[in-house]
Amino acid sequence: MFEQLMNWMKAKKILPNISDTERQALEAGTVWIDGDFFRGNPDFGRMLADPYSRLSEEEQAFLDGPVETLLGMIDRFEIGRTKRIPDSVLQYIKDEGFMSFLIPKSYGGKEFSTLAISTILAKLGPVSATVSTFVVIPNSLGAAELIIHYGTQAQKDHYLPKLASGEMIPCFGLTEPTAGSDAASIKAEGLVFKDEDGQTKLKLNFRKRYITLAPLADLATIACQLHDPDQLLGKGEYPGITCVMVERGTPGFTNGDHHDPIGDPFYNGPLYGQDVIVPLDNIIGGAEYAGQGWKMLMQQLAGGRAVSLPAGAVGAAKAIALSTGAYSMVRQQFGLPIGRMDGVEEKVGRIAGLSYLLEASRIFACSAVDNGQQPPVVSAVLKAYTTELAQELSIDGMDVFAGSAVMQGPNNILGMAYKSMPVGVTVEGANILTRTLMIFGQGATRCHPYALKVVEGVENNDVDLFRSNLLGWMGHFAKGLLRAEAHYLTRGALVRMPDVAPETRTYYRRLGWASARFGVMTDLAMFAIGGGLKKRGKLTGRYADVLAWLTMGISTLRRFEAEGRKHEDLPLVRYALDYALWKIQQAFEDMYRNFDGPLGLWMKTIGILELRLNPLGAPPKDDVSHKAALCIQSNNDQFKRLSYGVFLPKDTNIGLGRLLHAFSKITLAHPAAERIIKAQKARKLPRGFLPAELADKALEAGVIAESEVPLLKDALKARMAAIEVDEFTPEQYFAEVGSEGGLKYPEAVNG
Repeated sequence: MFEQLMNWMKAKKILPNISDTERQALEAGTVWIDGDFFRGNPDFGRMLADPYSRLSEEEQAFLDGPVETLLGMIDRFEIGRTKRIPDSVLQYIKDEGFMSFLIPKSYGGKEFSTLAISTILAKLGPVSATVSTFVVIPNSLGAAELIIHYGTQAQKDHYLPKLASGEMIPCFGLTEPTAGSDAASIKAEGLVFKDEDGQTKLKLNFRKRYITLAPLADLATIACQLHDPDQLLGKGEYPGITCVMVERGTPGFTNGDHHDPIGDPFYNGPLYGQDVIVPLDNIIGGAEYAGQGWKMLMQQLAGGRAVSLPAGAVGAAKAIALSTGAYSMVRQQFGLPIGRMDGVEEKVGRIAGLSYLLEASRIFACSAVDNGQQPPVVSAVLKAYTTELAQELSIDGMDVFAGSAVMQGPNNILGMAYKSMPVGVTVEGANILTRTLMIFGQGATRCHPYALKVVEGVENNDVDLFRSNLLGWMGHFAKGLLRAEAHYLTRGALVRMPDVAPETRTYYRRLGWASARFGVMTDLAMFAIGGGLKKRGKLTGRYADVLAWLTMGISTLRRFEAEGRKHEDLPLVRYALDYALWKIQQAFEDMYRNFDGPLGLWMKTIGILELRLNPLGAPPKDDVSHKAALCIQSNNDQFKRLSYGVFLPKDTNIGLGRLLHAFSKITLAHPAAERIIKAQKARKLPRGFLPAELADKALEAGVIAESEVPLLKDALKARMAAIEVDEFTPEQYFAEVGSEGGLKYPEAVNG
């Protein structure tokens, strides 16, 4: 019976075909908390027990010393205007080891933890994406990381010290005009041949684009399809994707001109190779690793996606929260801070709650990598959803700042970050494909206890393997269905509960309940649609949404526990979890609408009705939003703690430094200002004036003390300075910046 069923499933293509590249991706990395959520029975106690990383003294000293010094050297507006990092800044980056975070100390590197690298990048990004990107590339996927893990001893000895010191600037050439997200289809060729001396070598031909640091790079790692027509390597005619190092100056190799990235410009451009001859020793890992490039990339990306782009996005979100909270109290309209107006407060509350959630997700994921995990599914979640949310929060912040956000100049705090947000959304795997293909596609297969083995049984005609795992799958589904129904009827009361703060227990119940439903829905999708899921991105995207918000939800709870259950942070936790559960509820409803046939009809009618009669969540209530906003609207200890990791300029006459100076002055004067406002309402003082403008009259009326008069006047002066925007003379405004010559248009695409 099982043999006939297996043959039928194969003939009808019920199960997905797994290509070699897909299999390598599935085999890369580890299963972490994503496995719990796919199984529908998360062990929250174990999740909370996982070590939570902290910076070492050395790492904290670097953050407080060289990082602060570097950030103080940066003029973001000037870098944006000239599209250049000053030579002095570049030299400081090299001298202080900013390019060596990954490299072992024995080779001259810093050998920092994942959390430290992420925290440094999160601090750099909001100040200058241009500078941050220059630091990101040497410390992410590229020559150093690949050499550390796969390189020969000779490669390590030769290249790592030069990369650590900045003597060599690296770049990684993967993307091509016809191969972006579908990186496995790259056209770049590495031809294996014997030269006149009988030496086996490689002849490279390639055209790469969108390569960060390409115009400056001294060492390019080129991903190419290896072609070995004479089978000199003994690995067949087409061994597979291979990573090959090419140094600047190699005949036939050209560092191309500059692309012009949107927002903060960073060094990016094409790479060209025409009959570039290199020895086999230039293959990372040597000839032994020929054809292993895709596997190498997938293994390193498994955890790496959780670092660089999420760090920049989360750093931006924290900076947006810091500045928006302050500005909402500095800017006044209608006689009160705009942050006290419900519409503005709603935006501020959202920024506060979600920035707390994003920081929690960053730290939890980095902790996992530091503890030996390489979770590709969670890393993909972090990349896609942190960059997406940061972009949404930047729009919220722009809305609060209003006119001052759109007037460019040194005093614009949010504008450059807003303009550069699409970069994070797009690069390292466009979010739309990461969401619809990677997260659920990989997760459902690699995290499921039986699915992959059933597929393997069908592919290999192994009836015993197929039978045992199909029966196991049926039992798993039955238990999951019972669990989901029990959680639905009890609203999660039967979820395994760890020792947590009483105020947060309900959120663990809801997340467990959501996970149980998610596990059952995963099985139903695989049963009902099977191999067709690859083409159902609208559906798989909803599954990805559920998994993402489950991941970020538990990350938020983990942070709250790790930081000592700070009572004052509960509004942020509540906002974040209410929002996450609401998004999960929405995703389930949309998921139900995307099923077809009799099952789809039931889901679209009875299923959605059940979801709404007993919902998992609803949008954060107004009082929750109000309390979350308050967390970043007072210049107190909580505000300073939540601002940790954001660069606070020492110059109080410009930009963020000027705003925070005003915020501090206004906070000091707030009690007196509140009494003046009450006196105005009681008609003891005239209306239509800012409280600070009435300082002398308020003193005469006995509303404030004499010592409070200078506080109010200082606050008024600082407030008026903080809301000013930049002006430019005609000479400044119309000044031309750039190099001689016009645009260079690309020639026809070639391989």
